Amino acid sequence: MDNHVLDPKTFGKVAVLYGGRSSEREISLKSGATVLAALKRCDIDAYGIDAGGDVLTQLAQGEYQRVFNVLHGRGGEDGLIQGALELLGLAYTGSGVLGSALTMDKLLTKLVWQQLEFPTPCYMVVKAGADLDTIIKKVGLPLAIKPVREGSSIGISKVTNAEDLLAACELGFKHDDMLLAEAWIKGGEYTAGVLGDEALPLIHMETPHSFYDYQAKYLADTTRYRCPCGLPEAQERAIAALCWRAFKAVGASGWGRVDLMLDEARQPWLLEVNTIPGMTDHSLVPKAAAAAGIDLETLVMRILTTSLETKVGS
Repeated sequence: MDNHVLDPKTFGKVAVLYGGRSSEREISLKSGATVLAALKRCDIDAYGIDAGGDVLTQLAQGEYQRVFNVLHGRGGEDGLIQGALELLGLAYTGSGVLGSALTMDKLLTKLVWQQLEFPTPCYMVVKAGADLDTIIKKVGLPLAIKPVREGSSIGISKVTNAEDLLAACELGFKHDDMLLAEAWIKGGEYTAGVLGDEALPLIHMETPHSFYDYQAKYLADTTRYRCPCGLPEAQERAIAALCWRAFKAVGASGWGRVDLMLDEARQPWLLEVNTIPGMTDHSLVPKAAAAAGIDLETLVMRILTTSLETKVGS
């Protein structure tokens, strides 16, 4: 299939799904507005739908041919809406049911990567009542506490002192009943966008915050995005290829993003996959695409083209 199909008539009537009911709702609303406006500039017959409880009824009654999914987080990025769209017989952008469900779960993603010997930081699963001393002994300090099934750095804490671990876990449990305690990789934070069968230029994120958290991602004006990322060309190509393979290994397809750290020896450590990354003015995939010479309108059209693909695991 040609990933560069641009004829608006190819796609028919398109529903842009955004908003939803997850903790990432506000970001999804912004992403959806960006995508909808860009599609309309490309003469796509596109309509926005804030995905509430009646979203399937709206889709069934709207005579849509396909869906551009910009629902972030649970309900939109975890296979749930993908399965519903399959039942409705509606084509949609991005990953299928399997890739969406697997990558939304950070633990399952790490288990697949470990089996395939991809580099990912050591970790421990944390449930209510876990022994905090055991966590520190096994993982070490500093470490990250992460909800297993959340995005946008929601509920994540960096723990540098043992006395802060309990509060970090309490925050994480507000968002999920299972957490990861993950070894903190000291070094630079990077991301690799994936668009079709290619990896986009790496972006190096620099922030005065302790890490690239929710504030740094969406609200702060102090975050710096380096693209070109500053790595030697051969190393960047190798890391981008690693990220592309890691993306495919967990069943993801179409478009997305792989987040990683480079340690002080510049060795990569894979953190997670995002199958529906942000599309706001702060978002990383549009920045990486721009660095590759792909403007916003071309980007959304190429993402829309992924709705023509057969989904893996659907």
